[in-house]
Amino acid sequence: MVALALKIVILVFITFNTNILMGAENRVAPSALDGSSKNAPNISLNQSAENKLPIILVVGDSISAAYGIEQHLGWVALLEQKLTAQNFSYEVVNASVSGNTSADGLRRLPKLLKQYRPNIVVIELGGNDGLRGHPIKLMKNNLQQMIDLSLNNNANVLLAGIEIPPNYGVRYTTLFRDAFQSLAATNRNIQYEPFILDAVATKPELMQSDGIHPIAAAQPQLLINIWDDLYPLLVPEK
Repeated sequence: MVALALKIVILVFITFNTNILMGAENRVAPSALDGSSKNAPNISLNQSAENKLPIILVVGDSISAAYGIEQHLGWVALLEQKLTAQNFSYEVVNASVSGNTSADGLRRLPKLLKQYRPNIVVIELGGNDGLRGHPIKLMKNNLQQMIDLSLNNNANVLLAGIEIPPNYGVRYTTLFRDAFQSLAATNRNIQYEPFILDAVATKPELMQSDGIHPIAAAQPQLLINIWDDLYPLLVPEK
């Protein structure tokens, strides 16, 4: 009985520590909840009942769902503010869900495209695939299908790349980075931001205690990283 009890304690300890490592990406950000479902994103920043503005659809994970900070401080909310300030008339639809993988995004995208008929789709996914050690070939294929679906629905595409921590090993992290670069090289008709956390991830003071998610003060830099690649897709207000 003592040996059995000891095995149970060890199993609980391992499970608890695994959940600490992965929990940040498995939990839905409180800001992404809409009150009706634990996994439902905050679908629109502009709650107009009958929208006639062109739409920018952001399909991402916790990086775009403003995990750990208030929704209005996230880079997607800042994007809507900047669009207005620079006289671009767009509605920003944030369909990002913390914990989502590329497979989750691919599964949700057809419905989102049908519902919103976006002019621009920002794809910010893949980080959770990497953190969970999913096959890179599968992630790349999922992202390619998302790009194809968006283009086939007459939407311009911005692919936002991500990188994973070096402790995953040189081979895996290199192949992971190369997958995004290959997608950008293959799809010459899309915009590409290599690393949405550029100038942020290497600065501990700009990251939350988990070392994965940026704090509120880092969100303007995320927007800077995205803006230069998004700008060519925007149509000025007439």
